[in-house]
Amino acid sequence: MARVDYFNDPDAPQANSIVPSVTAVARNEAGELLLIHKTDNNLWALPGGGVDVGESAPAAAVRETKEETGFDVEVTGLVGLFTNPAHVMAYDDGEVRQQFSICFAARIVGGRLRTSSESKEVAFVAPERLDELNIHPSMRLRIDQGLEQRAEPYIG
Repeated sequence: MARVDYFNDPDAPQANSIVPSVTAVARNEAGELLLIHKTDNNLWALPGGGVDVGESAPAAAVRETKEETGFDVEVTGLVGLFTNPAHVMAYDDGEVRQQFSICFAARIVGGRLRTSSESKEVAFVAPERLDELNIHPSMRLRIDQGLEQRAEPYIG
């Protein structure tokens, strides 16, 4: 399903739903960040997705990372809560979702790189190369917060 992201856009459609979602900041031994090139909006992003009924948020981050990248991860901490009501995603089925994302720090513990129906590319990217990629500003905020490894999580 295709989507359009709106960020601080006065012409954005009104949100009609909110779905808890998760992302995971995971790095390899070289310090490169695990990213996916998404099929729904053609942007680069952290692996992640919606939390299923009966699932904890950390378990969703583990599941989504495995589904989208092929890697097994272990959640090691909280990067932050990203709940900006001025960031909405409009889907082609009429849903307009307000952002509600919990971003976790994670450690890769196994698996092998692979793509999925949600990720047309999976790559480890050096932090200094992030500016070369098309990354949504809200996702870039999560990435930057995750790379800073602050003692206190981002709340916003």
